Amino acid sequence: METLIEAITENWIVWFVTIVLIVAAVIDGAILKVPNWLTFPFIMTGWVHWTMQEGISGLGWSLWGTFVGMMLLLVLRNVGGMGAGDVKLLAGVGAWLGAVITLWAFAATAIVGGIMAAVMIWRSPNPSKHLQMGIKILQEWKTVRKPSELSKIARERKSSMYLLPYGIPMAIGSIAYFAYDGMLIAW
Repeated sequence: METLIEAITENWIVWFVTIVLIVAAVIDGAILKVPNWLTFPFIMTGWVHWTMQEGISGLGWSLWGTFVGMMLLLVLRNVGGMGAGDVKLLAGVGAWLGAVITLWAFAATAIVGGIMAAVMIWRSPNPSKHLQMGIKILQEWKTVRKPSELSKIARERKSSMYLLPYGIPMAIGSIAYFAYDGMLIAW
């Protein structure tokens, strides 16, 4: 078994992404926002790194990962269900780790986010209110066809909802996936 230092050195990219995710989760938990000063450099340094490592094909690989990460959450963001910082954070994961790993990290994130949301609702003073609101949101998504209108409705409702800082489940889910897949420490 390799030492932790060797594992970090060998898998430094995944460790770097892990640290950025932890920082984002802490900030998101504190202020309900993942700031641009974190996400933009995260994305751009991924592009620069892969361009320097692999040339134009590395840049293309990184850009594709960025696009996939962004698109996975952009629809939710456009209808008011997600913050722009969360979208950019997952795009940064894609810029550094590529499309396939980003898809798996997103899947793990969705599971963790769903569990966290269910626990938050269950522990709230009025869980049935949140269940009814969830049903109403799903009905709106089925009937309201304009994303801009959905976004407006979501903004108006935001003050009356429990908000889940999505950077937290993104960090937990992604890091759990990295660990599960042996990307943090090779055995």
